[in-house]
Amino acid sequence: PPAHQLIIAGAGSGKTRVLVHRIAWLHHQLQIPTYQILAVTFTNKAANAIKDRVEQLLHNAVSGMWLGTFHSICHRLLRMYHKDFAVAAQFQVIDTDDQLRLIKSIQREMKLDDKVYPPRKTLYFISQQKEKGLRANQVDDLPDTYAQTLQNVYQAYEQNCQRSHLIDFDELILQVVETLKTKDSLRRRLQDQFRHILIDEFQDTNRLQYELVHLLHGAQNYITVVGDDDQ
Repeated sequence: PPAHQLIIAGAGSGKTRVLVHRIAWLHHQLQIPTYQILAVTFTNKAANAIKDRVEQLLHNAVSGMWLGTFHSICHRLLRMYHKDFAVAAQFQVIDTDDQLRLIKSIQREMKLDDKVYPPRKTLYFISQQKEKGLRANQVDDLPDTYAQTLQNVYQAYEQNCQRSHLIDFDELILQVVETLKTKDSLRRRLQDQFRHILIDEFQDTNRLQYELVHLLHGAQNYITVVGDDDQ
């Protein structure tokens, strides 16, 4: 029968192979529908490789399985359940270049010198707060006026994104985590759907990603994680 699994092994020892065979076994032997399997990797390339290898094992195309990075999985959830997540149906995902352009524009309006406040440093600050699950109004313990200024930029950045329906990569995960914390019915619906959750390179998960897994885990779910504790 299925059980929770923590698989620890070194680089090149076949951890991903274990994940591939686990997925194929769940679907073929236990007849678990593909839409009830959620498999998370850290790159799109790895996700495609896992899908190809599962299809080779099963000698069949795999459709409906939720396989991808944390960001792509959350993107798919936000599109599919946009009303539940209270985001615009046609929200736009922005990349690092888009973020930097927006930050430069905000800092110009705030009369901040880019040499004193490099946009990349501001972006790193914003990303760090989001990875901690913190909104601009939740950031405290700021050590000095410099950090306070970065928080002010973060606040303006947040307002701009909300007004224009823009979602950055960190926001994809943060929006899902925040909503699942407060919407019990949606959380239970997703817990019911994802009966088997598998995570590759588990040692690379950050705090927010771990929180997402925790929220998706219910009484009827089984989790398999593979990782390298030396990394």
